[in-house]
Amino acid sequence: MRKLQLLAAAVAASALTALAAVAGLAQAEALVVPANTTPPTISGTARDGDTLTVEEGTWTGDDPKTFTYQWQRCDVNGLNCADVAGATGVTYAVQTSDVGNRQRVRVTATNTTGSATANSQPTAQVTPPEGATLVSGGRYSIPATSVRLPHRLVVSGVEFAPGILRSRQAFTGRFRITDTRGYYVRDAIVLVTGVPLGWILAPQEVRTNVDGLATLQLQPTTRLRLVRGGSMVMFIRARKDGDSILAGVSSRRLVRVRTATP
Repeated sequence: MRKLQLLAAAVAASALTALAAVAGLAQAEALVVPANTTPPTISGTARDGDTLTVEEGTWTGDDPKTFTYQWQRCDVNGLNCADVAGATGVTYAVQTSDVGNRQRVRVTATNTTGSATANSQPTAQVTPPEGATLVSGGRYSIPATSVRLPHRLVVSGVEFAPGILRSRQAFTGRFRITDTRGYYVRDAIVLVTGVPLGWILAPQEVRTNVDGLATLQLQPTTRLRLVRGGSMVMFIRARKDGDSILAGVSSRRLVRVRTATP
């Protein structure tokens, strides 16, 4: 009987040892931190106004894993990358400030035992919107058709010649149209109306040129008062083909030209 008891105790101890070994193995397996085996990739066109999307790549390590993202702006060679503030989603809307640079994304995988980080390859050099043309001064000109909400047209510059009206002879108005990103906009449609109505003859709508400029000859009527310190207000509207004159990406602005006695 004593031998049987000793044998049973030995078997029990052996079983406990085996269970402990299995538990230890399971615990060791649970301590596998994430490791990247295939780098993250970026899909989409690296162009101002377009959207890039990250795929996190392939990772080993225990599940469940969570992933976080940090988009970065790199120099033209894909080096000296710095975080883009607030850009921590799976997608990234390419910005005007990215033009000429490259984008990459840093992916961090985390599980209960730790975390690891991997970088994607940088994108191609970010380009301006579709149809962009480089003009004088290193600025870009884009067609009005490429301006889409949430971006809008902007009447960003106004110039009159002469600057002060001392007669009712025709004068020249030059109006610069850009968009909210700062690009010159060509083929935007500009109309100028005198306020009150009838102070200038109604001109035809004019399209902007490659530099975003619309030039109009404005003819005052006899209603224009030529007084010292006076002025005439003008309503300027810019729109693109197919848009409602009161909606879409259209823009409106009130300006004035000064008057003086003849």
